[in-house]
Amino acid sequence: MKKNVIRADRLKKFAKDVLKKAGVCENAAEHVSEGLVQTSLRGVDSHGIRLLPHYLKGVRGGRINPKPAYRFKKTSASTGLLDADHTFGHAAGMEAAKKAIKLAKKIGSGHVAVYNSTHFGAAAYYALEIAKHDMIGMSFTHADSLMKSHGGKRVFFGTNPICFAAPCKGEDPFCLDMATTMINFNKVKQLRESGSKAPVGVGADKYGVETTDPNKISMLLPIGGYKGYGLGAMVEILCSMMTGMPYGPNISSMYRAPMNEKRFLGHFVSAIRIDCFQDVGYFKKRMALMMNELRSEPAEDKRAPMQVAGDPEKKTADIRSRSGIPLKEAEYLAFKEIGKEYGIDFDEDSDL
Repeated sequence: MKKNVIRADRLKKFAKDVLKKAGVCENAAEHVSEGLVQTSLRGVDSHGIRLLPHYLKGVRGGRINPKPAYRFKKTSASTGLLDADHTFGHAAGMEAAKKAIKLAKKIGSGHVAVYNSTHFGAAAYYALEIAKHDMIGMSFTHADSLMKSHGGKRVFFGTNPICFAAPCKGEDPFCLDMATTMINFNKVKQLRESGSKAPVGVGADKYGVETTDPNKISMLLPIGGYKGYGLGAMVEILCSMMTGMPYGPNISSMYRAPMNEKRFLGHFVSAIRIDCFQDVGYFKKRMALMMNELRSEPAEDKRAPMQVAGDPEKKTADIRSRSGIPLKEAEYLAFKEIGKEYGIDFDEDSDL
């Protein structure tokens, strides 16, 4: 195995061990390491293991609380509010997903709004967990202002992702996980690091003029023009208005704000029991049928077969589960330095 391609289990153990050495509690370290590695396995590298150094800076600086004391308030038979105590968004999001599942098992659906949280990575981590329990899973979060407002010259909403997951027979769940912008800003950072141009129609400079130079991109364009702009507002309502957290330009920046500054992010997680509407087995069988029919549709380009949401991630996960997760040289070296700092060997021949 090439030195920059690392087994998923090894990466997860390394991340968890480092987090625990940094003073992170067992529960949070488990969810952060699992969430980051699952995301990298699925090929969503912008939100995957590469962010570990950033989160460690957050712990050292005081932005992220490594030992949260969650407070959950059940507000009705099917709803609740979770105070994340400024811990990792991955840990808070999974705590919310588990609460939503528990509520749904009793009453048919569960909806949990999270406040006082931080960046929670890929929204799929939570929706997929819910789908494992034969439920529809949905997860949302807001983010610092990066989306160019439709018809405007400035940013207001963030990338504000939406995720919807549903189980199906014979394969991993259907999973639509998308930002409400054409790309996310972590992708812009990756383009800057690789020296590549950005695709046309994804970003604009500080004057609101479209550009393909990632070094000039300071705004991201919404998907579908006013439609993506409207979806961004919808997510903001769920994650800010329903949680009491700051909205739009009032949200502190993930990268530009000092690492001792709390972010006060909100998330919203929902679980809906399928058996309240359809027999679960019948539903999953029909899901598989629909997905395979879609894949059998004639493709515009024969070299690019038809896919449904989540197919690229499933294929990448299959490959990387067998061959390992690739790291860029800078990421690999950064992990080696982190290993030295925390006394955990990251050499290829170690017993991680």
